[in-house]
Amino acid sequence: MADPHASGDYQRGTQEISEQVSTFHLVMMLTKWGSLGTVAVVLFTTLILATGNFFTAFVSAVALAVLGVVLLREKKKAH
Repeated sequence: MADPHASGDYQRGTQEISEQVSTFHLVMMLTKWGSLGTVAVVLFTTLILATGNFFTAFVSAVALAVLGVVLLREKKKAH
């Protein structure tokens, strides 16, 4: 049986983490865009129920979505 306290196999900081980094970035991207979509749908639904005016609700939700895309998109990195 292997010695559970043996430290010869593991070297801190030497493990490849590129897949974990990619997964983290994917989760952050999906959270960001999913949140924007959820907020736009909630705004649309709320305005439909509160005002009964489809056009006002639709324009407001689209305006929020466009503003969100502009503010949340990835910035180009300077070289």
